[in-house]
Amino acid sequence: MPTKKVTPVEEVVIEENGHNALLEASRKVLLAAIGAVALAQDEIEDFVDKLVERGEIAEKDGKKLVREVMDRRKKDAKEVEDETTKRVHDILDRMNVPSKKDIDLLSEKIALLTQKVDDLKK
Repeated sequence: MPTKKVTPVEEVVIEENGHNALLEASRKVLLAAIGAVALAQDEIEDFVDKLVERGEIAEKDGKKLVREVMDRRKKDAKEVEDETTKRVHDILDRMNVPSKKDIDLLSEKIALLTQKVDDLKK
């Protein structure tokens, strides 16, 4: 019995144990990013607290500064997320990976054809 040839893309996507390597890599990157954001927020708050302790800025100004920095980081993170989403969609399109919408549409067509075959059998 002939064995199926695995394309280079499939080699990247499927590990030996059958898990999706791309999904696992994405998960690791996401977890690392979340950790980096949490660490950055802690560092910013510590830095501003030290400035307040030394009397270099007022506590009210320190809180405002932390809020401004975090708002800016959220905006930047949203832009990165949007760009990442766009790139992932572009990659999936180039790899000809069907979208959920495509699969749902095909499922509907298969169900309709199955119904027609059943009707013809009667």
